[in-house]
Amino acid sequence: MSDPITIRPLAQTDEPDWRRLWTGYLDYYETTVPEEVYRTTFRRLLSDDQPDQNGLIAHRGGDAVGLVHYIYHPHNWRLEKVCYLQDLYTDPAARGGGVGRKLIEAVYAQADADGCPSVYWMTQDFNQTARYLYDRIATLTPFIKYNR
Repeated sequence: MSDPITIRPLAQTDEPDWRRLWTGYLDYYETTVPEEVYRTTFRRLLSDDQPDQNGLIAHRGGDAVGLVHYIYHPHNWRLEKVCYLQDLYTDPAARGGGVGRKLIEAVYAQADADGCPSVYWMTQDFNQTARYLYDRIATLTPFIKYNR
């Protein structure tokens, strides 16, 4: 774990590593998506036509060890867009080594550079390991999510 963590935007050549990591994320939340969603999501993350949908990948020692997806969108209470950090995942073998923090900090930095100072995300209440990190680098809100 002494190798530095590098964070960079996704590239076309990252598809196999991205797919492995995103599958791990989806498995953690006990869900799956169809193959067409994999293909479409990866294409959107790389497309110049989808500038508000973004992905970063983390490497350590030449291995892909984490990913984050984030989406900019308008907000009725602000003039600038806000940033929704939708998916954050660290490979289990790399957990506890700062990958998640580096990915979140990279989203913060990019959102700031893009004039989007508000970044938010959700997690499940039982995700204690992640919440330990989140409680140190963000503010927990009292909002409850509803779905249709």
